[in-house]
Order: sequence, then C-alpha cells, then structure tokens
Amino acid sequence: MKVLILGIDGYIGFPLALRLIDQGHEVYGADNFYTRKRSRKVNADSAIKIDSMNERIKKTGNKIKFYYGDVSNPKFIYDLIKNIMPDAIVHLGEQRSAPYSMISLDTANETLIKNIKSTMNIIYAVKDIKKDIHIVKLGSMGEYGTPNIDIPEGFFNIEYHGRSDYLPFPRMGQSWYHMSKVHDSYNLMLANKIWGLNISDVMQGVVYGTRTGEINKYNLNTRFDIDEIYGTVLNRFASQAILGIPLTVYGQGNQKRAFLSLEDSITCLNLILNNPPHNEYRVYNQFDEYYSLNYIAGAVAKNYKSLTGTDIEVSHIDDPRIESQDHYYNPANENLKKIGYRRQRSLDDEIPVILSDLENNKKRLIKLRDSIMPKTKWNK
Repeated sequence: MKVLILGIDGYIGFPLALRLIDQGHEVYGADNFYTRKRSRKVNADSAIKIDSMNERIKKTGNKIKFYYGDVSNPKFIYDLIKNIMPDAIVHLGEQRSAPYSMISLDTANETLIKNIKSTMNIIYAVKDIKKDIHIVKLGSMGEYGTPNIDIPEGFFNIEYHGRSDYLPFPRMGQSWYHMSKVHDSYNLMLANKIWGLNISDVMQGVVYGTRTGEINKYNLNTRFDIDEIYGTVLNRFASQAILGIPLTVYGQGNQKRAFLSLEDSITCLNLILNNPPHNEYRVYNQFDEYYSLNYIAGAVAKNYKSLTGTDIEVSHIDDPRIESQDHYYNPANENLKKIGYRRQRSLDDEIPVILSDLENNKKRLIKLRDSIMPKTKWNK
C-alpha cells in the first residue's frame, strides 16, 4: 500500500512508519513538529533523546518520503493527497494533550479549531480527489467519559418510550481536547453517511512503552514525555521512580483508564490498515486492559523494587482535573479481536524496559524534574 501518516514525527506515528517500511509498504509522512515546539513552550522535552526527522529518514535508508506542513492548512492537504494518491491515510496530526487544551482560552481554541479543521480538510480532500482512500483516524477512549453503563464500540441498541434504535453511543469528553475528538468522530460519521467514505475511527486508550521490534532494529527512539502536559500517568510514575521521588496519584486514584502497550498499538493500527472498511464508518476501541491509577502506581512500585531492591513511596495529591474519583468502567474491544488482535506485551513486560530506558536517560530526567507536577488545573 501507499500509506500517508499525518503526524509521523510523533510517539505513535514514527514506530508505525518503521513497521510499515519493514512490511514493504510505500510510506509517506507529514508533520510540522508542533509537538516538539509545544513541548518546549511548557518547559518540557522528550525524556528519551530523539533524532531529527532528517536523521531518522537517513537511518531508515531514505525509505520515508517526508513533507513539512500543517494539516490544518487545506491547501497543504489537498496538494499532498493529489501528489501521493495514497491508499490509506493515518491521521495522527492533531494537538494531543488534554492538559494543554485546558491551560487557557488560547490553547483551548487552538486545540478545538486546529484539530477539527485538520479532520475536515482530510474529509473534503478525500471526497474531492480519491474517495476510496481508507481514513484511519486516531480518536480517544476519553471521548466516552465514564458513563455508569458498559461502553460499546461506537454504537448501541437503545429503547425509549416503547421504541428502539441503533444509535451512536453518547460522547462525554472531559476536556476541550477530548471534545475536539468528539467533533471529529461525528464529522467522520456524517462524511461516511453522505459520501460513503471508508473510515476507521480508533478510540485509543493510554499507550505505554519505549520500544517496538522495529525501534530496536533501527536503533531509533520514539519520543517519551513525562511532564504534566504531555506525559501520561505511567510515564510520570516511572520517571518519578527513577528520580527517587514519590509517585503522585491524582485524587483517590480509583479513576480507571484503558491501556495498551506501544507494540500492541502499532500492531492494532497495522491490522486496521490491512482490513479496510468498504463504504463504512467503523469504530474500534483500541486497548488491551483497563486499570485504576492506584493499580498503575502499584505496578510501577512493584517493578521498581524488583529491579533495585528499593521501596518507592506512593502518595496522593489533589486532582487537577474535574473527573469522577470512583466510577464504573467496562468498555468493549471486540472489533480488534475479530480482525486478529492478540496481546503481545503486558504491563509487567513493559514497565521494567521503561524503567531501564529512563535510568539510561537519568540526566535528562533530572533536567525535566520540575515539569512533572501538575500546574494546569481544570477549575482555574
């Protein structure tokens, strides 16, 4: 296939490119390096050193054709698709942080406007240029929020006042970032209804890990963020363990999240690319297991002690977010299993590798130490 990855410089985008290269696909990528720029804007950086895009391309034998540009610019997207005429587009080119979207009016508007525009640009460009392109859009499990019922994959059967229907499951995003993803999902759904576009909407859980088989093969790292804006919960806990400071759990710690390893995330996206829909809007809940924050903290502390013989303290701090502290959570993920997904890496497989890689980058962690604790608060 010809695969165009928007946001190829990112945590998911670059390992996916390596996987596709190894499988013999033609890989094209676009990025404007906003994550690198935004990260510096909040006094943070990748905890693991990453090469420039030029160096990355050289080390892969120049197998990636790269384009610099902003996905929210319609001319850039139209020109890109006309030039490449891809079979599939993997859309990872959006502002990806819930805390960033909650910093201020400016960051909220930036997140909503740029994210929604980027997806709309892709929809119209595909409709106008090559309608059979498979659009793989990375959404978020956070779109669903934490309803007090089971979470299906996109749609569910409902009865109300004696009538029944099959409807989109209500989305209840808890940040402007998540609401931008909700808008994307409904816009993609409508684009399929009107024009029959081929769409896979991926509700991805929290991804953890520093390595895939291809990262090891090419000796090319992907970014790994630990700060309060871009760092995910496991990343922050692992970095705190290496720094020898308490693991700071937000609130009571009973909040549940869906998780999967980086290796499994790339495998899932690869499976989705190899199983395109035909005139269909298809939803995948892309995760492996779900855990509470307390469980994640305990798993990091357990693995840290196993590696070092040292106990690490787990503490609780005020939750900077507005979220339910103790809630029901039972999402489905059957659609991925139907196309062949089976877990390859578990939480306990990955945590020791993460801790080892962070120990090898401890000097960078020390410089980033002040960026870990939350400063962005939803209610401010």
